[in-house]
Amino acid sequence: MDPNLLHWKSHGLSFLERLKIWFDLLDPTILISSDAEIQKAYTLHGSGEKTSEKDVSTAATLSLSSVHPDTGKVLPLIYRPPALFPISTPIVYAAFLPHSTVKSALLCQFLLQSYYTGFNYANRNASVDTEKKTSLKQIFLNLGTVSYATFSGALPQVIINRLQVQAVSAQHFCRTVLPVPLAAMLAFFNVYIVRSEESENGIQVFDSNGSDVGVSKAAGEKAVRETALSRAALMGTSVAAPNLIASLLQRSRFFGRRPLLLSPLRPLSLVLVLGLMIPVSFSLFPQLGTINKEKLEDELQAAAKDGHLFYHRGL
Repeated sequence: MDPNLLHWKSHGLSFLERLKIWFDLLDPTILISSDAEIQKAYTLHGSGEKTSEKDVSTAATLSLSSVHPDTGKVLPLIYRPPALFPISTPIVYAAFLPHSTVKSALLCQFLLQSYYTGFNYANRNASVDTEKKTSLKQIFLNLGTVSYATFSGALPQVIINRLQVQAVSAQHFCRTVLPVPLAAMLAFFNVYIVRSEESENGIQVFDSNGSDVGVSKAAGEKAVRETALSRAALMGTSVAAPNLIASLLQRSRFFGRRPLLLSPLRPLSLVLVLGLMIPVSFSLFPQLGTINKEKLEDELQAAAKDGHLFYHRGL
């Protein structure tokens, strides 16, 4: 088992422990580390050498935040977990701003869906296809996901423009209410389609000693479902919270008399909520998940001597 997965096997067993770990791993300053430094940290993290506590902690942080645990390779810079917040925040904000034209809505949704498609694919479980190049089928799946999610994400603006919606209440529904379930569903859809090969081909499962015991489609389905739910929680909450906060403040006497003050609060609340929800969503499910014996394929049940097997969930 990869040293990164072995780390998750003994750390972050509870939600609060995982949350604390992810707050450290998502530090954007980690991105300035070179690939050579990351590879050195990964080697040190897996060697078990007795060095200073600070060096061990630094190596673990660099390794866990920048190296894919299935391939042992350094992740592309923009798709590393610490890059998610600084890169996606302006894109998310632009995608859910009130747009005046369908073209601007489509462009922002395209940027949003393209980035998250790349992030989901780069951080998938790659235990079965570590040496394979991206298949033609996967390329079409990614392109189809981006295309479908882009047009679906721009649907509220399409409704306003094509149906020439004039009523204030109807415009409010399309701009503030409809985008919330839409964002959550598209985030779920993005993960589920981009990582569908894990459900079809299966992923590696490990026993309690960390030994590879085979490939399980049931574990692949569970890994994809958990990650899709966590991403839906991330996007749905991040889109809903700023609108809810603005709506509540608008009813107060202070902001009711000073509506212009609400304008800067919307982006600030989005940054705050998205910044909090990224580690929360990553912590909802363990990185090294478990699947019970009775849910495994028949040929793998004998290997589950402790009643379950382990699998890498991906991110």
